[in-house]
Amino acid sequence: MAGYDPFRDFDRLASALMDTRRGPRRMPMDLYRDGDHYVLTADLPGVDPGSVDIDVDGQLLTIRAERTLASGDSVKWITREREAATFVRQLNLGQGIDTENISASYNNGVLSVTIPVSEKAKPRRIEVTSAAGDATIRAHESDAPQPIEQ
Repeated sequence: MAGYDPFRDFDRLASALMDTRRGPRRMPMDLYRDGDHYVLTADLPGVDPGSVDIDVDGQLLTIRAERTLASGDSVKWITREREAATFVRQLNLGQGIDTENISASYNNGVLSVTIPVSEKAKPRRIEVTSAAGDATIRAHESDAPQPIEQ
């Protein structure tokens, strides 16, 4: 076991006093499109899955999670660098998202949210016929909506 270092405690105290990030913390996330749905993955280490709350209000997706740390009256901390925290992330989904079928799972500290594209926004072929009916032209719509992070 390492010896007592008073400078480590002083450094931690100074960092805590200078920390202006009181309130909700941001969670690191990735967002990508895979076929006809988007996948959002967010790191939430040490978070109890029961504390994760995901809701959709119109086109705004909000993810909230809370990390609590166990402690007891008989516990004597040697060092404590992990903090209890509340995490919040909001994502503007834009148009063309099937908000009724969003799903989520939590595994090994990573939250995965699957956001399907609505049927109306999926790429599709449009057949164009001429007035004479002798030629057919096919057009392809390929630009689907993208979620926008707030």
